[in-house]
Amino acid sequence: MKSAVVTGAGGSLGRAIALRLAQDGYGVALLDLPGDGLDESEAELKATGHPHAALPIDLRDAAALVRTIAAAEETLGPLDVLVNNAAIYPAKPFLDIWLEEYDDVVAVNQRAYFVAAQAAAGSMRERRAGSIVNIASITWHGGWERLASYVSTKGAAVALTRALARELGPEGIRVNAVSPGAFPTKAETIHENPEAYNAFVLDHQSIKRRGTPAEIASVVSFLVGQDASFVTGQTLNVDGGWVMV
Repeated sequence: MKSAVVTGAGGSLGRAIALRLAQDGYGVALLDLPGDGLDESEAELKATGHPHAALPIDLRDAAALVRTIAAAEETLGPLDVLVNNAAIYPAKPFLDIWLEEYDDVVAVNQRAYFVAAQAAAGSMRERRAGSIVNIASITWHGGWERLASYVSTKGAAVALTRALARELGPEGIRVNAVSPGAFPTKAETIHENPEAYNAFVLDHQSIKRRGTPAEIASVVSFLVGQDASFVTGQTLNVDGGWVMV
């Protein structure tokens, strides 16, 4: 059995990714904070009958993250896929952000990606095979007001993707990124006027509808699968044609 780890699996994007990978034949470890989101994801995976493990964790704890990935491998077997998806997104004017708040965002959105990738790659290298996908965001292309911490870490996710793809390619490990556009998730609660924000999104997209988490999951499925066996170091924008680079 192939195995995969998905961080932030209690959220809508992470849950969709985990469900798709389970359908693709992976045993999936769900990593997220304990609570309703992780419980709901586990219940959905359990209903499918696919092998899985729900592993509660605070991703700010680097040592615990390493232990948790090791526990996932003990439960589901050697790791084939890592999806770094977890993110936090406090909205605040740049000049009002406390350093402690910034550090929290970096710990979850950037350092945890690095730590998880390092832990996963150590195992993957032994078999000279594996795939890592980092979930970025289209916001890194042009910035975003009141989200300086988030945007900077998403740019870092793309940079990390390229660096790891270069270094780990000779070890048989592929590393890619996915940059979602504005998907209707709980992240949208940071916007004061949901209707105005929805109109803003549709105005900027070429496809005049909102995307679904399953559409992100399908791109992740492609990137970790054999159809993308010669693809590494790339960032795919999944945004309905908002950013074109």
